[in-house]
Amino acid sequence: MTNDDFPRNLRLLCSYYKSIAEVCRRLEINRPQFNRYLSGRYKPSASTLRRFCDFFGVEEHEILLPHGQFERLIQVRPRGRAGETPAQPETEHLARLANLGTEGLERYLGYYFEYYLSMASPGKLLRTLVCLEQRAEQVYYQRTERMEAHPGARPSHNCYRGMAYFLAGRIFMVDYESLGCHEVTQTILFPSFKNRISRLTGLKLGVADSSERMPCCARVLYEYLGPEVNVHKALELCGVYELESAEIDASIREAVQNDMAADEWHFRARY
Repeated sequence: MTNDDFPRNLRLLCSYYKSIAEVCRRLEINRPQFNRYLSGRYKPSASTLRRFCDFFGVEEHEILLPHGQFERLIQVRPRGRAGETPAQPETEHLARLANLGTEGLERYLGYYFEYYLSMASPGKLLRTLVCLEQRAEQVYYQRTERMEAHPGARPSHNCYRGMAYFLAGRIFMVDYESLGCHEVTQTILFPSFKNRISRLTGLKLGVADSSERMPCCARVLYEYLGPEVNVHKALELCGVYELESAEIDASIREAVQNDMAADEWHFRARY
């Protein structure tokens, strides 16, 4: 690759759109900054380069190819329309869910403490921090676990990212562990019928974060904190607690107990 291959490749990709202004608008990038990349005066950062590649539907190594080779690749690659890659099979289904499942979720946006009996530390209770936020037409959330290998050790964090839907009177949440990509979890919550949201309950399905990796289902409680919180302080309160800890309300302990009545054939959520 020569010094002018990347800007020439970038200009070629832009030529499939109505204008540079449209590309900048859809990329949400400043036009003067983008012009610097087109001119070859500046090289984009690694994260910006990934954004460009995701938008134009090419791989990072491809956009850095010699211009003649890149031009041939673009000419023969099948496209739904010039400058766009064909939609992935799941795109249609996710878009349909987003259209059906966002109405009514607005009142649930904000921060929560999540409580459930730890899948990796039997007999103990886990408190995590969850943030639900809306971006465009979709509700996304981040769930953060704060773990200590032993008391006094420097805590580590597991970060889960996912999407939420409100379908037929239930809140469905699906996320994945974004650091190691070793787990997908699903949570289903009852909505709140009160004027002010306080607590939401339901079930969580996941895998124990241990060598056993045992699939588990647990009752879960979400405690609403508000639309804004001091995230640092909130995370300091997260972690694994003894079940009888004075820092855990008795009503929370009762709500997340994983017991079954004699006449129950399935493990069920409880209001």
